[in-house]
Amino acid sequence: MSEVIASTIEVDQLTFAYKVDPALRDVTFTLEQGAIGLLGPNGSGKTTLLRALLGQIPIKPGRVRVGDIDMARQAATGRKRLGWMPERGGVIPGHSGVGLVSYMGELSGMPRQDAMQRAHEVLHFVGLKDERYRPCDTYSQGMRQRLKLACALVHDPEWLLLDEPTSGLDPGGRAAMLDLVSDLAGRKGLGVVLSTHLLADVEVTCNELLVLKQGQLLERHAVSHHDIGGRQVFEITGFGDDAAFSAALDRMCEGLEKDGSHFTVVIDLDKLPESDGPASARAVRAILEMAVANNYSLRRMRRRPVTLADEFHDLVNPKES
Repeated sequence: MSEVIASTIEVDQLTFAYKVDPALRDVTFTLEQGAIGLLGPNGSGKTTLLRALLGQIPIKPGRVRVGDIDMARQAATGRKRLGWMPERGGVIPGHSGVGLVSYMGELSGMPRQDAMQRAHEVLHFVGLKDERYRPCDTYSQGMRQRLKLACALVHDPEWLLLDEPTSGLDPGGRAAMLDLVSDLAGRKGLGVVLSTHLLADVEVTCNELLVLKQGQLLERHAVSHHDIGGRQVFEITGFGDDAAFSAALDRMCEGLEKDGSHFTVVIDLDKLPESDGPASARAVRAILEMAVANNYSLRRMRRRPVTLADEFHDLVNPKES
């Protein structure tokens, strides 16, 4: 597969409702080349947004453009730049693997001979070269997912829209699928929108993150933020004056949860008082001093970085002030 240059995808003030309550509410963003993770709770509008990018639902009010193509007016033309891998369906019984992929190429406007040649190429890329002549309805779940990816790739799209691509896969199949996605976004240069509920999939493959909740775009930032940011979580267990120690922690930290004698504390290292030593060491020292001052004995204290899961939980489950 040769390297491609992805068009820009622009979404501007997009609102859509199936009945009364909007599934999307004034969503606006611009996507450029790279792998973008699309996260959100069930019912947040992720699949509806992908359908809007494909021009499968009415785009009004709002606007969706793929490069210079207005998807409200020229959806069929715009879809030639997009590859779609749905979570459900996508496999037609009675076709061989190569027959199905070739058929999808023809539906995208490719001549029959070109579609067949390309089908062999993409099936080799996704690891189904030796299974291409088998009836696709006899494929395992992992093979079906790779077959659907091949169908999305056959017409040389600039962007891949992937809806839960690792759904139903065992750990080995999941790792293989994520390797393919990373290769497509990294070495092949495709733009990728990865819609998933598996946070680890986004951490492994994506360089940017969009978070939806109740049809609204809550947040957008680089995934690398979670690796290099200044926040850390401390898990603390001990005994003594729980109330005094808890109150002191609450004044210092950004987030605090208590379960019996177990505290989970989120600290912004950049906001600690200036002193000698690394920020993590200063945070540990501050907690120890606080425990002594409030007559609290520590049994255990464990430090870990804030993960994407922590950030996502905070975004979709904000604490009341």
